[in-house]
Amino acid sequence: MRHTRLLPRPVQTAVLVVLLLTVLGPVSYMVFASVSSDLDVASGAYLPTTVDLGAYRRIWSTVDLGTGLLNSLLVAGVVAAASAFVSVGSAYVLVRFAFRGRVAILRALLAMQSIPGTLMLLPVFVLFASASAAIGVQVIGTRWALGLTYLTFALPFSTWVMVTYLRGLPPELDEAARIDGASSWRILTRIIIPLSWPGLVVSGIFAFLLGWNDVLFASVMTDPDTRTAAVALQVFGATQEGGAIPVYGQLMAAALVCAAPVVVLYLVFQRYLVGGLTAGGVK
Repeated sequence: MRHTRLLPRPVQTAVLVVLLLTVLGPVSYMVFASVSSDLDVASGAYLPTTVDLGAYRRIWSTVDLGTGLLNSLLVAGVVAAASAFVSVGSAYVLVRFAFRGRVAILRALLAMQSIPGTLMLLPVFVLFASASAAIGVQVIGTRWALGLTYLTFALPFSTWVMVTYLRGLPPELDEAARIDGASSWRILTRIIIPLSWPGLVVSGIFAFLLGWNDVLFASVMTDPDTRTAAVALQVFGATQEGGAIPVYGQLMAAALVCAAPVVVLYLVFQRYLVGGLTAGGVK
């Protein structure tokens, strides 16, 4: 099969170089600043005069980054796993079964993606505060309340991803299993889920990033013991404003440490991401 290039090779190379410089420029500055002295960074120096890794040791006590990372991993990890496996079950029902209201549910899931998250902050806070007063159990300030909040935003997108993916799986697999006497639950767990790992990875990573990068809901729904890494980083940056010489090195080091789990996640699941994102694009 012959492939035609949209752009000549020199133009493609130039575009790739520009994109790499655009992405790697800020990242390289963060790396150099994290090993430079605060005076060098404040003076505008790009390369460090002396390499000092002390910022990476001090952030664990200055920023309390360990507690934030642990909270982020717990909340984002649970949300990612729950979102992926709930969405595959929901998508299986929506794709393989015909029932009244099926199209309306799909449209509602799509419409929920158009609602900005900032508009939901006050309603979610009031709802959780009312539930806490009604049942007599603390809700706001807990990890499970934050995870439940993220789950409500992650499930619609994750379900649509799995709907698109499952439409690409031949229904003959289900029919053959039913002929052998398999139930719907057995088909889902033994056939659909093992064949849906690329879609599950995309759904899980989206939900993980939603919980890992969020600052708005985490700053309202947590307390100092349950705050996530993003909130801890924001609080640390806010405390440096107005100072004589902010600790730029620790700020950059903390930002790189917070970004490291996401980078590792992409590297580990890269091959699944490509298959999951392109699933359903060609019929």
